[in-house]
Amino acid sequence: MKNLIIVESPAKARTIKNFLGKDYEVIASKGHIRDLPKYTLGIEIKDKHFIPKYMVDKDHTKVVEEIQKLAQKAKTTYIATDEDREGEAIGYHITQTLGLPSEKFPRIVFHEITQSAIQNALKSPRTIDMDKVNAQQARRLLDRIVGFKLSNLISSKIARGLSAGRVQSAALKIVVDREREIQAFKSTTYYLISAKFRSENSSDIESELTSYNGKTLQKLSLQDKKEVSAMLDSLKSQSYIVAQINTKRKKTSTPPPFMTSTLQQSASTKLGFNPTRTMSIAQRLYEGVQTHSGVMGVITYMRTDSLNIAKEASTAARSLLTKMYGKEYVPAKPKVYTTKSKAAQEAHEAIRPTNLDFTPEIAKAYLKPDEQKLYKLIYERFLASQSSDAEFELQNIIFESSGKMPAQFKANGRKLVFDGFYKITGYEESDTLLPALQEQKPAKLTDLQSHQKHTEPPARYSEASLIKTLESLGIGRPSTYAPTIALLCSRDYLKSEKKTLIPQENAFKVTQMLEEAFNEIVDSSFSASLEDKLDSIAQQKADWNAVLWEFYEPFMQKIEEGKQNIASQKIAIPTGEICPKCGKELVKRNGKFGEFIACSGYPKCKYIKPDANTQAELSNEVCEKCGKPMVKKFGRNGEFIACSGYPECKNTKSLKSKPQEKLEVPCPECGGDVLKRFSRRGAFYGCGNYPKCTFISKYPLVSTKCPKCGGTMCERELRKKHIYECLKCKEKIEQEA
Repeated sequence: MKNLIIVESPAKARTIKNFLGKDYEVIASKGHIRDLPKYTLGIEIKDKHFIPKYMVDKDHTKVVEEIQKLAQKAKTTYIATDEDREGEAIGYHITQTLGLPSEKFPRIVFHEITQSAIQNALKSPRTIDMDKVNAQQARRLLDRIVGFKLSNLISSKIARGLSAGRVQSAALKIVVDREREIQAFKSTTYYLISAKFRSENSSDIESELTSYNGKTLQKLSLQDKKEVSAMLDSLKSQSYIVAQINTKRKKTSTPPPFMTSTLQQSASTKLGFNPTRTMSIAQRLYEGVQTHSGVMGVITYMRTDSLNIAKEASTAARSLLTKMYGKEYVPAKPKVYTTKSKAAQEAHEAIRPTNLDFTPEIAKAYLKPDEQKLYKLIYERFLASQSSDAEFELQNIIFESSGKMPAQFKANGRKLVFDGFYKITGYEESDTLLPALQEQKPAKLTDLQSHQKHTEPPARYSEASLIKTLESLGIGRPSTYAPTIALLCSRDYLKSEKKTLIPQENAFKVTQMLEEAFNEIVDSSFSASLEDKLDSIAQQKADWNAVLWEFYEPFMQKIEEGKQNIASQKIAIPTGEICPKCGKELVKRNGKFGEFIACSGYPKCKYIKPDANTQAELSNEVCEKCGKPMVKKFGRNGEFIACSGYPECKNTKSLKSKPQEKLEVPCPECGGDVLKRFSRRGAFYGCGNYPKCTFISKYPLVSTKCPKCGGTMCERELRKKHIYECLKCKEKIEQEA
């Protein structure tokens, strides 16, 4: 009999299988195998208790059946899902489908997928942590209640298809508030005065006016142009000396290793990766990739808000730093970091490489380009976190006048005297060195200028800066940042443009409504306090049903009040026409795809007719189903024809208004014509003999034959390079753009 290990992902299963012998079978649950139903609330509430109606997803039916068969034959079944609350809950649901109490299944955890980590985990199994499961369950049910009830209310009051959620709506308000600041911003004109001095045959030293007539100048102190002009005249007439020369040393601390939020921020600013892309790549690096030592996970668990580092990892880093750079780059004691988040207890370690021998240079031969870039970022950040601080020499010279209107100018310099961790991460700034001068020596004014400036509005949020704000406010968890932003963009609340997030019209409408009727939902302090309560559940300090009921009762009261008191923002213009189905008046509304005319008795009556101003054009065809004329219409995928008898007859046909473009290169499979076609995903190239021949290509074919195998090649762009690629062997030839 074999032992069975159940993990979450197939890639993770394959990697673990490589480490274990014939006595183990490894299978993936492919995420959550049970969840609340998609289209109903799925929660029964009875006597202040919440009873979730979990069900196995259709996509997981076969997986569950396979797990059940293997578990029946297995000697021991181990639950090896991720070690955070989500993973604990997934493990619990797996045990429930197997029909035995969760304590009957040994639970193993590890935060890196290496042979030693797996073997050590098998030596010290535990049971499912029901407190973590209840904390996750409370979060899931609360988010379902908020999302389900609030989304329905918003859809009924503003527009169909809109949604709301606890983390989603709080994040949206942050972006909307920033846009309101930008819209309300009024620019202020101000001036700065700069000068150049020379002393003892030195080169010109640039400086800025910091004090005038005994008053320290702030950024917006000078706003009157005439006053500035008078100051310039006075400053030109005065004589100056080198009043003070100050030099001091300052250390710049090493950066901590990455956790989820800082990895997403750094990957965004340095690599241009959005959070979803970053987490997808990190998932592959964690679950297992090919290395010089075989298939293994090359980074630790990537969903973490911890900055802890294992002792053996720190020791290995210090040894490598000594070998590569010398003892001066290794601090006297290992660097230890703590997170500011009170709730940082989801995982045991920060994100780091699992094997420092697998250097970024070696990784180039094994990893895909995006994987190598992210791995290099993680690798260097971890090494830098264990290195010595950098040290700078800060300089400043103060030039002073002694006239009727005494003034002070300040020049600043900075010099890197010990690069420390910059040896690993790189240091791109230039030193600004000041010449060696003597105090109380005369200084000659060689240039004096004023500079007109304008205050700028606050910058829009980028994905990186929004994640940083969500983290600082305690909204959500590491695993929620990327999907939250992706959801807001997919629902057209936010538009990503030039790496900034721009709120759309519905974002303002929904945020205003929530502020007026459900302010606690969009209040960042509410979301943060809720995270504390969920942590209390995980620590056995609170009952999950009590936490949910405390929120549920007043929330549902507000929902009922909102149904009665919140004014509808849906525009319904009476048309004077009568609905042919129920006799009520027809009204003109605005929908997701434009204007339409429908019955005012919706949702009881769902009659819809085209607007008279956009009446469908008759085609030359007759419906073969009912005999009525077919009319031309325009949908999301272009023009088509449909029966004029809709909704009784729903017959539709595609409309081939343009001749299909034919390529000169014949089909490589049957020799037929290759035609350019269109689908909802865009253009593609397919054989004209379809369905007999099913050849298809995303890219146009070219007459050039593959030099390696003689196969047909296609033309495409890859990483901003113009290439030909063989459809058969994937050989690539770079062309001139």
